[in-house]
Amino acid sequence: MKKWFKGFMAVTLASVVLAGCGSNATSGQTDGKDGSADGKKKLVISTWGFSEDFFNKEVYEPFEKEHNVDIVVEIGNNAERLNKISQGSTDVDLIYLSDYYAQQGIQQGLFEKLDRSKVPNLNQIYDIAKAPLGEEYGPAYTVGRLGIAYNPELVKKDVTSWADLWGTEFKGNVTLPNITATAGPMMVDAASKVAGSKEFNEDQAFGKLKELSPNIVKFYSKTSEFVNMFSQQEIAGGPIMEMYFKDLQAAVPGAKFVAPSEGAYAVMNTINVVKGSDQKELAEEFINWQLSKEVQEKSAKAKVDSPVNTQVVLSGADTQGITYGADVVNKLTKLDMKFVNDHIKAWTDRWNREVTQ
Repeated sequence: MKKWFKGFMAVTLASVVLAGCGSNATSGQTDGKDGSADGKKKLVISTWGFSEDFFNKEVYEPFEKEHNVDIVVEIGNNAERLNKISQGSTDVDLIYLSDYYAQQGIQQGLFEKLDRSKVPNLNQIYDIAKAPLGEEYGPAYTVGRLGIAYNPELVKKDVTSWADLWGTEFKGNVTLPNITATAGPMMVDAASKVAGSKEFNEDQAFGKLKELSPNIVKFYSKTSEFVNMFSQQEIAGGPIMEMYFKDLQAAVPGAKFVAPSEGAYAVMNTINVVKGSDQKELAEEFINWQLSKEVQEKSAKAKVDSPVNTQVVLSGADTQGITYGADVVNKLTKLDMKFVNDHIKAWTDRWNREVTQ
């Protein structure tokens, strides 16, 4: 049986997700691909539209001024934006994607090979972030973790393991991410571990998930669904990305977040140059800027993204609400995204037949 995930030992930091419109940036198209209406170079960036004000001020505007460029932002979810590139219906130069979708882009041949000599800040970031999908492609600019959040008023024992989700404390009051969510495949792997398999075993994984199914209040696709159920005490807890834990604490101040003893999962967001971009060198300079100590530190302190730059040092409240520290990252589990993409259709079919019914 092929081992489809690997633990990693890397000195790294982390968290999740980003983006928005630049201050001089605009959403949508301009007067041609080579430059904007004012004669400046144009760099088109595809991203999620998250934390727009922060990225306008701290990321886009300084880069625009230094490089005499206008940044144009296209916003959407991973699938929408990747599909536009695949269809050739956009002039995007640079794209932010989760590693799951970035792997699809790689397999479709949608990205340029990265000239790492043009990105010297790669030397300052943690090993796991340098080449999460191969040396030819872009780095992860942030790494988060998937663990378990729970309400100790409803779960009287200390939660320490993925296996605890199968315990009596979570009977009839737990949630899991749907298979189509970012964390869905991670739960397939976690179930295999709970079943006792040292290497991934699909049959054992789905057997454990079927066993847990009667206790699931809802399979969530959006984090907001988890937060709503948690705040209304419809659920006692479940797997969630650490970056969203602050939203749970706002609703339930005593909530706890734990990294299971078998290992929390790495949630990685990448940045790549799109195939055919006529601004490849400028795009690589932007990647270098995104990885800089200056941007990474500001992102971390604003609770936008956890830093992967090793020169960022945080303390006190600045470390709260983000995935931070070598002791945390060394215990993370990183999935093999090529294996996941090769099997996700079959897993989705099986999930719908055996788990959600």
